[in-house]
Amino acid sequence: MILPRLALAGLAAALLAGCNTADRLTQIGATPVLSAIDDPTAQPGYRPVRLPMPDVQPVSYASNSLWRTGSRAFFKDQRAAKVGDLVTVKINVTDKANLNNETKRSRANSESFGLPNAFGLEKQTKLLGGIDPEKMLKTQAVTSNDGAGSVQRAETVTTSVAAIVTQVLPNGNLVLEGRQEIRINFEVRELIVGGVLRPEDIESDNTVDSSKIAQARIAYGGRGQISDVQQPRYGQQFLDVVLPF
Repeated sequence: MILPRLALAGLAAALLAGCNTADRLTQIGATPVLSAIDDPTAQPGYRPVRLPMPDVQPVSYASNSLWRTGSRAFFKDQRAAKVGDLVTVKINVTDKANLNNETKRSRANSESFGLPNAFGLEKQTKLLGGIDPEKMLKTQAVTSNDGAGSVQRAETVTTSVAAIVTQVLPNGNLVLEGRQEIRINFEVRELIVGGVLRPEDIESDNTVDSSKIAQARIAYGGRGQISDVQQPRYGQQFLDVVLPF
C-alpha cells in the first residue's frame, strides 16, 4: 500500500512540475507582469477587521455652537479620515538582536566495595589466584557537558508607501492597506503594508510612522528571474519535505 501511494504522490508532483515548467517556458524573455489595480476589499483573502469597540455615543449639537459631540478637531484638515482616503506610511524598521548562551556541567563519582573478612577464606582466595576480597568492586563515572549558542540578527527596512483607508472602526480608528510594486528589468519588488492606526497619529503632511500602526503587517519581497534563481529547484524542495533524514 505504501509503494502505490508514493507512486501517486510522485506522479502528482511530476504533473504539477510539468504545468509549472510549461508556464515558465512561455515566459522566457518576457518581463514579469504587474498586478492590476483593483479594490483591496475585493481580494479573495480580504477580511474586515473586527476589534472590541466602546459604546457608540449619539451625536448631539449644542445650541448656538459649531462644536459637535465626538469631534476630534474644530477645523477640518486634509489628513485621511474616511474610507478611500490615502495616507503615506513611513516604514522604518530596525531590528537587531544578540543572544549568547553557554552552559557547562561536570560530575564525577567514585565507589568501591570490598570484603576484608569472608568467613576466613580470604587468604585461600588470594593464594589460589582468585578475587582479592578487599577489591571486589570499584566503579568510576565522569560526566561532562559543555554547550554554547549564539544568535545575531540585524534587519533594516526604510521606505515609504501610500496606503488606502479600507475601513473606519466605530471608535474612529482607521484600517489601512497598501501595496506597491516596482519592476526593475526582470525583477519585481513588492511592498505590502496594513494595520490599524489612530487619526491623531497622522502628521500634518498626511504621513504616519509605521511604529504607530497597531496589528501592523509589513512584507517586502520580490519575484522574477533573480528570485527564481535563488530558490532551490522544486525537486530539491520536494525531497526536503519527504525525506526524514
